[in-house]
Amino acid sequence: MKTGLVLEGGAMRGLYTAGALDVLLAQGITVDGMIGVSAGAVFGCNYKSEQAGRVLRYNTAYCRDPRYMGLRSLIRTGDLFGEEFCYHEIPQRLDPFDQQAFRNNPTAFYVVCTDVRTGKAVYRRLTDGGEEDIAWMRASASMPLVSRTVHVGGYELLDGGIADSIPIAWFRKQGFLHNLVILTQPAGYRKKPSAAMPVMRYLLRKYPAIVQDMTNRHLRYNETLALLEQLETQGHTLVLRPSRALPVRRVEKDPERLRAAYEIGRSDAQARLSEIQRFFAGA
Repeated sequence: MKTGLVLEGGAMRGLYTAGALDVLLAQGITVDGMIGVSAGAVFGCNYKSEQAGRVLRYNTAYCRDPRYMGLRSLIRTGDLFGEEFCYHEIPQRLDPFDQQAFRNNPTAFYVVCTDVRTGKAVYRRLTDGGEEDIAWMRASASMPLVSRTVHVGGYELLDGGIADSIPIAWFRKQGFLHNLVILTQPAGYRKKPSAAMPVMRYLLRKYPAIVQDMTNRHLRYNETLALLEQLETQGHTLVLRPSRALPVRRVEKDPERLRAAYEIGRSDAQARLSEIQRFFAGA
């Protein structure tokens, strides 16, 4: 039975996921495939490239750099997270992404994006960690209202979390039936309708399918949480979620808060390490 990792997004809450994944790397835990959404994609790729600590390192180093994220970048480029700095300067020069290790690792790696024309999820397997793969990751993490759409692979794309925040159902259809799902919200969380919908309806009016997706997103998300509960009882899904509310906002510029979210992820994974090891050993 193929094993996998399913990584939710959540912008800077993804530091929690990075902490948990670094524990798995340290323990030599491998899987057949993984799928990441938004931050789960752009941070999760470092698990396949086996670069423990990299997510924490570059986020704490550059979170206050206006080239990395902020209002100045949004006004100048249309992207809250600066494309040139985040997806070129950092991975190519300042804190290099190990493209060769990513390419050589046999773990299948998928990302989820949303097609702005249809509102449907687009699932893409990334294989070499090169420029086009990076563009797919950027598309997966391009949050509506604060990002330009990304043109890649013949699509016009935004954040994968719009259409499929926790892609467990699709991943299982690909044959990955024994999965650890890493969420970035604590137990008991249920998504509510977005308070920003009036603004979204206006600013995204040229993309009616996306507006409809955002209107119903909370319903799909909560249905997926119910599915996860059902799958857990069947024994082929294990869910790791924050043991307490994470001390970060979606856009966080305090490196100590980022480090705290990362350490909660490490601590939670360490606390359940024996359970995780038994889970994968029983696949």
